[in-house]
Amino acid sequence: MSQAQQRWVRMTAALAARQGSAPTPAGLCVAFAETLAATSASIVLMAENGTPGATYTSSELAAKLEELQFTLGVGPGPDAFRRGVPIIESDLVARPPPAWIGFNGLAVEDGTRAVFAFPLQVGAARIGTLTLYRDSPGPLDDDIYADALVMADIATLAFLAMQARVPDGALPDELSDDGGYGAEIHQASGMVSVQLDINVGEALLRLRARAVADSTSLAQLAAAVISREIRFHK
Repeated sequence: MSQAQQRWVRMTAALAARQGSAPTPAGLCVAFAETLAATSASIVLMAENGTPGATYTSSELAAKLEELQFTLGVGPGPDAFRRGVPIIESDLVARPPPAWIGFNGLAVEDGTRAVFAFPLQVGAARIGTLTLYRDSPGPLDDDIYADALVMADIATLAFLAMQARVPDGALPDELSDDGGYGAEIHQASGMVSVQLDINVGEALLRLRARAVADSTSLAQLAAAVISREIRFHK
C-alpha cells in the first residue's frame, strides 16, 4: 500500500471513529476540526458562479465567519473556490491579506489568528470549500496539510454520494442548510433584480454593498427585503 493510500485509510478510520458510517455535514466539520488540530471548521457548498449555498460549521464562531464572508464576498473560502487551490494564511495579525478588506479585522477581533481553506473539487469541477480556523498563528505542518487535502477529497466524495441518492433537483435530508440564510439571500437577490431591472449577480453585489453600508449582515438585509421592509429603487 502506498503512502497516499495509507493516509486515506488513516483519515477515513479517524472520521469513522468520530462520526460512524453515516456522518452528517455538521458532524464532518467537528471531526475535521478535531483531526486537523483546528479550533473550528466549516464546509460551504457553492454554485458554479461561486455563490454560497448550504453552510455547515463546527461552532458559532465558524458560522459567524462564514456569514461575514458571504456578506462581504471576500475571504479564504471565496478565494479557494475561485482559484481552485488551497488558501493558506498563517498569521492574520502579522500578515493580513490586503484583499480581505473587512474580514481580517473582524476575524482577528473574534480570536481567529490563522485560516486555511481548501476547494472541494473533482478535476476542474468545484462544489464548495472546506475551511479551518485556528485561534493561534502558525502554518500547518506538512503532515496535517497532507491530511487536510485528503479530508477535502473525502468531503467532496461524501457530498456527491449524498446527492446521488436522490432525484435530480432534489436535496437529500443530510444537506439541509445549517446556516439557514442561503435560500433567503437568493430570493432577495431575485427581488432586487426585478426592482432595479438588473441581473441576479449584480443584485447580489448591490445587496452586499447595502449590507456593508448599513453595518448589518447579508442575511438580515435579505430578510428585510423579502418582508418588504426595504425596497431598492433605481
